[in-house]
Amino acid sequence: MTRARTDLAGVRVEAVSDWLRAHVPGAVAPFSFDLIAGGHSNLTYRVTGSDGGRFVLRRPPLGHVLASAHDMGREHRIISGLRDSAVPVAPALGWCDDVDVTGAPFYVMGFVDGHVVRNRELAERLTPDARANASRSIADTLAAIHAVDLEAAGLTDLARHEGYVARQLKRWYGQWQQQHTRELPLVDEVHDELVRRVPEQGRATIVHGDYRLDNCIVSDEGEIEAVLDWEICTLGDPLADVGLLQVYWTGPGDGASAWAAGASTAAGFWDRRQVADRYAEVSGRDLGQLDFYVAFGYWKLACILEGVYARYIGGALGDHDADELEPFRQQVDAAATMAAAALEPTP
Repeated sequence: MTRARTDLAGVRVEAVSDWLRAHVPGAVAPFSFDLIAGGHSNLTYRVTGSDGGRFVLRRPPLGHVLASAHDMGREHRIISGLRDSAVPVAPALGWCDDVDVTGAPFYVMGFVDGHVVRNRELAERLTPDARANASRSIADTLAAIHAVDLEAAGLTDLARHEGYVARQLKRWYGQWQQQHTRELPLVDEVHDELVRRVPEQGRATIVHGDYRLDNCIVSDEGEIEAVLDWEICTLGDPLADVGLLQVYWTGPGDGASAWAAGASTAAGFWDRRQVADRYAEVSGRDLGQLDFYVAFGYWKLACILEGVYARYIGGALGDHDADELEPFRQQVDAAATMAAAALEPTP
């Protein structure tokens, strides 16, 4: 049998090839491996068999320290549990917890064709009608995530059910206090106000935790074909996902956002309010306190971006000059400002 002779960072090609042949039905060696997404999150590789069959392999980032932040088994469990639900996910095909194979646990899932719409240029490859359909589909798919029967999916014990927002506020404020690079009183003020206003949580559902357009695969017609990146999925308050989607989404008629991708600004996409209204219609949930969850989403984004910014200026993510990092700092400031604005009463 012909074997690939070189390794790719994160993949011991010969060992992984042997594992694929033994554990993934329909996988035909030899295989080629291409890195799809890298950086400091989980690594994603496209695997192509000699017969043209395609798969996706996910493993933790190189040199990761916190196993809980990159729990491959948990991520595999979630997409396996969602297999028979109305949520579109890539089919889970195999799980490997033997670190001798490639240095870390990994799982393999089916390859889903479609578009990952990360920016406006990619969005404009879709027709305006497809963009409108994607707007509807992203709301409908979020409603489907929040409607999953946890017991049927085997996910009832995935995480605590109660007190989601309060726990998140505590966690991310702790991160902020440990990592902030300068005083930004607005973050403290918004935190205190959010703590004071936490709504009563209803029945716990799946919370994706990072639900946005570029974490989905979209068909040519604009249908969500698969939801990706379940690494921080948990159980809790579904409206946190709705608020965060509003943070990431900027429709053609919407004002400024603290999120810079801008894919949904292309003509044909719905505005934020239309997406929220569609979710409310399909899910039956009351969005009367949506502003709180939007403020929480912006505040959480400020904390996350500040942590990344702190690691950059500390040199943990490579050498960068101050001018190159300035947009990061500005995004933190903008997110904090928009969090405070979302808490203001509507005139």
